[in-house]
Amino acid sequence: MSDIELPQQGIAWDQLEQELLDAGRGDVDWRGGRVPMFIHYAGEDALQVAKKAYAMYFSENGLGPRAFGSLARFEREVVAMGLSLLHGGPGARGAMTTGGTESIFLAVKCARDRARAQGRTGPLSIVLPLSAHPAFDKAAHFMELQVARVPLGQGFLADPAAMEAAVTPQTILLVGSAPAFPHGVVDPIAELAAVAQRRGLWMHVDACVGGYFIPFARQLGARVPDFDFAVPGVTSISADLHKYGYTAKGASTLFFAHEEDFARMGWHFDGWPRGQYFTHSLVGTRAGGAIAAAWAVLRFLGRDGYLRITQRVLATRARLQQGAAALGLPTLGDPQLSILAYGSPERDMAAVGQGMTDRGWTMGYVRAPDGLHHMLNLTHEPVAELYLAHLAEVLRDPATRRTGPGGQGVQAHY
Repeated sequence: MSDIELPQQGIAWDQLEQELLDAGRGDVDWRGGRVPMFIHYAGEDALQVAKKAYAMYFSENGLGPRAFGSLARFEREVVAMGLSLLHGGPGARGAMTTGGTESIFLAVKCARDRARAQGRTGPLSIVLPLSAHPAFDKAAHFMELQVARVPLGQGFLADPAAMEAAVTPQTILLVGSAPAFPHGVVDPIAELAAVAQRRGLWMHVDACVGGYFIPFARQLGARVPDFDFAVPGVTSISADLHKYGYTAKGASTLFFAHEEDFARMGWHFDGWPRGQYFTHSLVGTRAGGAIAAAWAVLRFLGRDGYLRITQRVLATRARLQQGAAALGLPTLGDPQLSILAYGSPERDMAAVGQGMTDRGWTMGYVRAPDGLHHMLNLTHEPVAELYLAHLAEVLRDPATRRTGPGGQGVQAHY
């Protein structure tokens, strides 16, 4: 049992501030581009806008739209801006959530609820590619749904034919990613949605990473096919604001092509003395600051700002991709966006990663095949050459070469 207790007397802010600073001294240097995930940085100006807007609505609660009409307005306008990027039609609807996991959880819940409303009984299941995010398995676990993860096809993409073959009478939902987190590739959404239409299934696009990135990358020439509500058969889309929307953490969006499906997102209860209780999201209290910061950052950056940032991120990915390939570490798949994974069967990628860790880099990994993984933002732009120089140093170490077949593989971290 911990010996830490609530202090008898309050501690002055000066002391607390110093303790906070000291506590963070051992954390990774994210501003120096040393972390391959967790942070999404669009520059100091956007960061300050997010912080100031968050602080202005720090105490307000998104659970109470009648009390805080400002937050209701901000959320409504954030959703409208997101739908404008994702080709939402007149009947499209959506709401903000606290993150991608909640968005995915609620999409799975809506698919389940629709299936039950249609009279589906007994065990239900969802079909997803091997590369889909674990949040789908988490949602299925809590809702007692079965999960069929289907092997990937060429280029680490979802295989529509194999996924259709995995559909059973119990299946209610298909999943495609835009992009999938492990390799940064966009699944063939149109083909998957066609399967969903043929089989009468809910089609969810996990665009938590790409929802606020792909529209601008496509405008800049990235080879990404339609992935959103422009594709017939897409039912819902999750897209994280706190990733490539660059807003404060605790902000995602979940969108629906049709209002009747959006209605399944909410939860009503009145069987207690307090009366009517309703939320659109899984949680009750929602940080007003995260909602206000999302509204402010979207409007601060605008389309032109997102285009400029996206162009720089794409250029950084291309530089790392070319540099790693020149060192004998080719790209896994054909990523067109902000995620990059690379490796070689001739190298012990765990040893390569350890060598980079020894030089102060926090590393991300993929496996099957083993490789190194990045999800890029503007912090990586100024250190790309240093990263490649350190990678070249590591690869000169004979210990990074495989001396026999196989290997134990590297541990993937998310």
